[in-house]
Amino acid sequence: MKVRLRRAEPADVDFLLELATHESVDPYMSVARARDRESLLDEIERSNLEPQESGRFLIEVEEDGGWLRAGTMAFKLSNRRNRIVSLGGLAVHPRFRGRRLADEAARLLQRHLLFELDYHRLELECYGFNEGAIRHAERAGFVREGVKRKAYWRHGGWTDGVVFGLLKEDLEKAEARSS
Repeated sequence: MKVRLRRAEPADVDFLLELATHESVDPYMSVARARDRESLLDEIERSNLEPQESGRFLIEVEEDGGWLRAGTMAFKLSNRRNRIVSLGGLAVHPRFRGRRLADEAARLLQRHLLFELDYHRLELECYGFNEGAIRHAERAGFVREGVKRKAYWRHGGWTDGVVFGLLKEDLEKAEARSS
């Protein structure tokens, strides 16, 4: 299965809106994540106007000779001086789950950010109850760096935030092991 990433365009907003509000996606996303048409369009515009600062990407899979929208992921510059970006917004449409395409997409985004855009560090955080996201982060080569205990009020109670990081040398070592 071929997987590719591309920057989202305004024509993708309906897919992104459907995905962001899907009952199997919404409970796992940050409460601060864009979930309405206007916010998503603003995010897409920023991604295209300031490609070094932020990015909203579509995960696409090749099927029957064409490319289908399958998911999304994003990044945002969090520390310019130290070249650190925060990743988030990973969601795969239920139709495409179970194929590990998020793992392949994560590797594509990692390479883009670390080697093409020359960031030093990638960071991500997920809710402690999101076991799928935690397993994905570990499969994708992220290093678990810690837990923010009871840091977020979600679903009527406090939940942990699990923090991950990835450096260029982490990715280089992982790629050397797999070749």
